[in-house]
Amino acid sequence: MSFYSYKNANSDCCPGEIGAGNVLNGLNKRVCIQVKNVYDSALSQQQLDNTELTIQNIVPVLPSSNCPNVNAPTGRNCNCSGNVCVCPGANQPITHAEAVENAENTPCPLPSPYGSWTFESCRSSTTAGTISNLSIERLCDRPQYGRVRCSVEVPVDVLFVDQRCQEWMGQASITVDKDVLLCIPDDSVIPFTLESLVSAICVSGSYKGNCTFEITVCVTVVLKVLAEVDILVPTYGFCEVPPAEEFAENVCDEFFSLPLFPQSSCAFETLGNGAAGASASTGTATVSSASGGCYSCGAAAPVAAGASTCSNCGTTCLSGAGSLCPRCGCAMTSIS
Repeated sequence: MSFYSYKNANSDCCPGEIGAGNVLNGLNKRVCIQVKNVYDSALSQQQLDNTELTIQNIVPVLPSSNCPNVNAPTGRNCNCSGNVCVCPGANQPITHAEAVENAENTPCPLPSPYGSWTFESCRSSTTAGTISNLSIERLCDRPQYGRVRCSVEVPVDVLFVDQRCQEWMGQASITVDKDVLLCIPDDSVIPFTLESLVSAICVSGSYKGNCTFEITVCVTVVLKVLAEVDILVPTYGFCEVPPAEEFAENVCDEFFSLPLFPQSSCAFETLGNGAAGASASTGTATVSSASGGCYSCGAAAPVAAGASTCSNCGTTCLSGAGSLCPRCGCAMTSIS
């Protein structure tokens, strides 16, 4: 099981929402934990047009199976016309490290880039940016605030194909300059730090030559003022870790959830005028006076006067069973 498994019977000891009346129930300890305290954080998003990326550490994206013909495409079975390639599965992300591992382990001869390159995609390879040229100036007119200027480097993986439709991947970085206001804590023995959370994805791109692409990219940067601190917090105690629930196709669960005995679903459960349990049967159709009606089975059989039959499914019932068929809901037609 997991904390959130529907089979977990001890949900009071697991993470999750707490009812208004149970917030303080079990809250009887104070513990000291070591965490990164976030003093302030700022989000910025921007679109960068006509940004040039010069890639390096270029590696072929090779299949992990048999070696193809050396003159044939060795990527993902791309279809090429001129300098335009369409590669099935190109939306499935692969990291540069995975491409390097495949290239190092393949028994095939490694290809070389051929001809002009066609841009496919690029996206950030990690969520941790690299901060450089950091400058923090405290503001006299706004205590606890400072002007933070820095450059944030966002690493990206670039995927492209050559004229043989071989897929390749290279590494590059996008640098964005930031000039923002952030809350800056006072000086202390344990210094604060500045960290960045980054994400980037390319919208379009074109090859300019000499391992350089010109791209349009959407960049998100979050700057955080942090410090490693010991903090005292109230607690409910240690977590009770439930046993793992092994994955299985629980095909029987729906069947086991059914009631043990069949439930009545008849729309005409009032007794008829006849004696309870009495019935008359002719041929293959049975009319029960105890239930007020019945379903026809097989070929139609003669019925008593005053009965009615469904105009849709042929169900026959005694008079008094209603104007609608109890089986399909269509109009009942009287039989004289």
